[in-house]
Amino acid sequence: MMSDTHRRAALSRFLKSCRARVTPADVGLPEPGRRRTPGLRREDVAALSGVSVTWYTWLEQGRDVRVSTEVLERVRSTLQLSSDEREYLFELAQNRPPPLQRGDVDEVTPSMLRMLHNLSLPAYITTMRWDVVAWNDMCARVLRDYSKWPEGERNALRILFASDQYKDDPGEYEAMARRLTSKLKVDYSQFPGDPALEVLVSEMSARYPIFARFWNDAEVKARSESESRVRHAELGLIRFDHSSYMPEGRPTLRVVIFAPYDAESAEKIEKLSRKLT
Repeated sequence: MMSDTHRRAALSRFLKSCRARVTPADVGLPEPGRRRTPGLRREDVAALSGVSVTWYTWLEQGRDVRVSTEVLERVRSTLQLSSDEREYLFELAQNRPPPLQRGDVDEVTPSMLRMLHNLSLPAYITTMRWDVVAWNDMCARVLRDYSKWPEGERNALRILFASDQYKDDPGEYEAMARRLTSKLKVDYSQFPGDPALEVLVSEMSARYPIFARFWNDAEVKARSESESRVRHAELGLIRFDHSSYMPEGRPTLRVVIFAPYDAESAEKIEKLSRKLT
């Protein structure tokens, strides 16, 4: 982990470099006369970002100053940073990733789709609103085929709570409900006030008392790793470990992968995989 001293030094270099590449014309200022250095002056950045020249100077010098998210966003806008540069700015200035912006949903890239479809294990990709946006053949054959739902109704939370999969085992259903509701709280906290998530929580609370109970208790669980049991029509019971991963640079997406829990389940998955090749 980078020390505070090195982080502030890196922030200083980064801000100076970004300021140097933005011309006055880029931000609607008149072109000045001859200058010894290119780009904007510190006074320009301060004025356009709504902060004092002294405060911005201290920030750029790497001094230990407190900086709010709102101010950082204004500096980001003035310096015309890309999304990757915005993330780097927040990591250096606040030692954390930037907050997700309302409405953000990352695009599933062709390379992500190739990775997904080359996996020999069931896997799918969701947004942080739990909408399933991609899945592979093994997922469709072993877990569920999301193409059977209209595009706007492929929400994993809604589908799992409504599924008949757990109806014969109340204990397993309760464990599933507890796990999913606890995980949803973490994703919900990343999108405060997001309309789609507000509708999802309101709908689930009204429809499923067990969801409402777990939503209102104190348990929160960020990690999504647990055992799942699937009763396959041809192969019988298959036990999985499943976990989720954030693709690099895609903070609003999750790749969920299911791996066989034991040798018997692995043999069944291997048998099914051979049929698909």
